Amino acid sequence: MLKILIPTLMLFPTIWLVPTKWLWTTTTAQSLLIALTSLSWLKWDSEIGWSSSNSYLATDPLSTPLLVLTCWLLPLMILASQNHISPEPISRQRTYISLLTSLQMFLIMAFGATEIIMFYVMFEATLLPTLIIITRWGNQTERLNAGTYFLFYTLAGSLPLLVALLLLQNSTGTLSMLTLQYSQPLSLFSWGDKIWWAGCLIAFLVKMPLYGVHLWLPKAHVEAPIAGSMVLAAVLLKLGGYGMMRMMVMLDPLTKEMAYPFIVLALWGIIMTGSICLRQTDLKSLIAYSSVSHMGLVAGGILIQTPWGFTGAIILMIAHGLASSALFCLANTSYERTHSRTMVLARGLQMLFPLTAVWWFTANLANLALPPLPNLMGEIMIISTMFNWSPWTLALTGLGTLITAGYSLYLFLMSQRGPAPAHMIGLTPYHTREHLLMSLHLIPIILLITKPELMWGWCHC
Repeated sequence: MLKILIPTLMLFPTIWLVPTKWLWTTTTAQSLLIALTSLSWLKWDSEIGWSSSNSYLATDPLSTPLLVLTCWLLPLMILASQNHISPEPISRQRTYISLLTSLQMFLIMAFGATEIIMFYVMFEATLLPTLIIITRWGNQTERLNAGTYFLFYTLAGSLPLLVALLLLQNSTGTLSMLTLQYSQPLSLFSWGDKIWWAGCLIAFLVKMPLYGVHLWLPKAHVEAPIAGSMVLAAVLLKLGGYGMMRMMVMLDPLTKEMAYPFIVLALWGIIMTGSICLRQTDLKSLIAYSSVSHMGLVAGGILIQTPWGFTGAIILMIAHGLASSALFCLANTSYERTHSRTMVLARGLQMLFPLTAVWWFTANLANLALPPLPNLMGEIMIISTMFNWSPWTLALTGLGTLITAGYSLYLFLMSQRGPAPAHMIGLTPYHTREHLLMSLHLIPIILLITKPELMWGWCHC
């Protein structure tokens, strides 16, 4: 664990001491080196599930794919931000990259923590850099409003979690994930226990976000700069799913009865947010709502608590992280050229940028879950486990899949096909940097087809 954490920590002196002209090159190279080193976590030889260097930080098959995704994202965020941050004063450029690095550090410690209270602290700590990135580097004047939404939704959800964790510490005497799985199952009968159950999960459901508490997400996505959107879509939403999986172990006897309203909300959210996507005019807003829809499927898979549901949820989280991050990058590159996120104003780009149309096509197919891709593996596992739980869910999940295909097609046709408008003249061609950025997103998705067990979690079915 430290072989990744210490180089990440050493990125800070690199950022602040390196000469101006080498700033972006050096930080990208060092973060890419960290990302490549983190792939060594995927070599799994431990028998007991956890592999740890000390008792506070450890990896297991659930956290490893998320940790690698976190490390993989930092060089991509730096690559994506280069164009619109480099004209700024040098101290602001350094601050920006430092915030991204601190975010990676908090995320590694959140996913690697074995103590739940440490996970909680790091879960909250990720709020601060994200908030600064949204409110300081956002695009429009709405960014302060978006930052307020983001802050208050997340805080209102996570304060009950702190009280719930302190109560758990009081009743079991430990908050270590290594020992909690062997402790006596809790006998939860009273009304207070039901409120405690909700307190444990609501923080993560807000973060996912569950339909109904999702209003902060489209706002935050639309206002954030590109790196903010990428890290939100790819990793921060996954903190919610990861936290739910970790807490579910202890909430067992109650979950069978208590999970119903949340599963219903998640499934209804898939259809509702999909329908909202079909009538969006704003490019980033459409991709943001599609994230809510996919996370609804993940929430349903986790709440059912079967090995298949958990496995499907992990696979879908990783695959969605890469695919939606790629879509945000593409939306940003088109915004940097046309200065508009309205899809009607920036269409017919395939005629101007044919290779980029290939990237759009691939990312859209990944988002709508084309057969061999891991997105489909995750969705099929969750849909089949939900069908096993109740056959009626098939109507909702099936309709959700149909709507997803609909809005993905709509997104591609609106942005790429048709005649290019007359006002779009003198657009700069795409750079190698942007093609590299897209291939670093999409090649891992394609490679995961060949070895999906890297992200299966504990399920060796």
